[in-house]
Amino acid sequence: MNPDILDVIIVGAGVSGIGCACYLRRLMPLKRFAILEARGDLGGTWDLFRYPGIRSDSDLFTFGYEFRPWPSDQAIADGPAIQSYLRDTAAEYGVDRAIRYHHRLIRADWDSDAALWCVEVRRTDLNETVTLQCRWLFGATGYYEYAKGYVPDFAGREDFAGRIVHPQHWPDDLDVAGKRVAVIGSGATAVTLVPALARTAAHVVQVQRTPTYILPVPGRDRMHAVLRRILPATTAYAITRRVNIARQRWIYTLFQRYPRAARRFIRWANRRSLPTGFPINPHFVPPYQPWDQRLCVAPDGDYFAALHGRRASIVTGAIARFSTDGLVMTSGEHIAADILVTATGLKLQLFGGATIAIDGKTIDPADHLVYKGMMLDGVPNFSFTIGYTNASWTLKVGLICRHFCRLLELMDAREARIVVAERPAGPIRTRPLLDFAAGYVTRALDMLPRQGDTDPWQMTFDYAEDTHRMTHGPVDDPALRFWPASR
Repeated sequence: MNPDILDVIIVGAGVSGIGCACYLRRLMPLKRFAILEARGDLGGTWDLFRYPGIRSDSDLFTFGYEFRPWPSDQAIADGPAIQSYLRDTAAEYGVDRAIRYHHRLIRADWDSDAALWCVEVRRTDLNETVTLQCRWLFGATGYYEYAKGYVPDFAGREDFAGRIVHPQHWPDDLDVAGKRVAVIGSGATAVTLVPALARTAAHVVQVQRTPTYILPVPGRDRMHAVLRRILPATTAYAITRRVNIARQRWIYTLFQRYPRAARRFIRWANRRSLPTGFPINPHFVPPYQPWDQRLCVAPDGDYFAALHGRRASIVTGAIARFSTDGLVMTSGEHIAADILVTATGLKLQLFGGATIAIDGKTIDPADHLVYKGMMLDGVPNFSFTIGYTNASWTLKVGLICRHFCRLLELMDAREARIVVAERPAGPIRTRPLLDFAAGYVTRALDMLPRQGDTDPWQMTFDYAEDTHRMTHGPVDDPALRFWPASR
């Protein structure tokens, strides 16, 4: 065995990459792997985003790993706490020593004759390029671009005299104390920023073109707090995790099946949380059904509390242009601001922007089908992770990583060096990879792989169904082809 050839290269040291490495360490301890991380620290999203109030929008009992309990009763946690959990997990399983920081994947080229990936990496700390080889490439980079977020082309942007900030690149020196802040956007980032900024700013106004559904939820899991007092930590965590997974699934299914009742329930919850007489319409009446886009959560109702305190307000409508001292709406209303925060969303990017090739020929992911939500048809020894959009991201990541280890185990048993998913012969009906109406998804559909309309070519979003298929179902599949090293 060539010691310079790794069994697996994992790209990305965020939630998915750390999770994959831990599964390998636990289930396939003899496999040699490395984690390539372009940044100088682990954490991925939780290292990148530094804006005030940064937190999860899923409870940590389902967002955390199944094999390592979340060590707190705080269900909705802030970014530093999540990064600390990831760092402690990586250290506990020894995978922190496998991380190669400042290693940005540029290109990965599959060599069919050698049955190896030749991986071109840019060492940003040394300003040099190195080449690595591995038998399997695992993309754990998430699906959005770290370099910059999405910002619409606002008219008059250059006229604004204050600072314009995107949450993805929050300046360390930005002080909002006593300032008038306008947060442009209606998604989870805006809902997080408004109460956080309102604590010190003179006033924060959320400017949204389209409202979103916002639910107040408890920030602390009281059931888990009780269980921890009477049960071992691992047992308490396992029970809380099961209950919360079931609750997520129940709410999603109920909201999808009875959207009118769901809308009425959310509006009732909003009325209870808002100041007396605060208008529900137009600020809390989205034009789409619940879970057509991801619901936003307000832990302990912090978003609504900011509106109670009169330190925050909402304006719903379209922006006509920026002015020297704020925003001008198409209605003619002027919004005064010293700082503009463009919480306008993400830009999607697959595989960290790296080029993927087979025998020197670059592939276009949009030309490929996904297999079990983790492989691309026709691409050997390659897998990736995309988590759930209707539940905690990590739930799907865990299933994929387990299935990946089972696949490696099957390859070893068959003495196979190559496995590839082959799409069925003849025409196949396809649809977008993500059936999700969020703007950052719809803007990027043309660059994403496609999914089919039958198993195993579908992107499934049902945790119970996926658990049966990925954890307990067979690994071997008629769509998979296995070969030895030379063929």
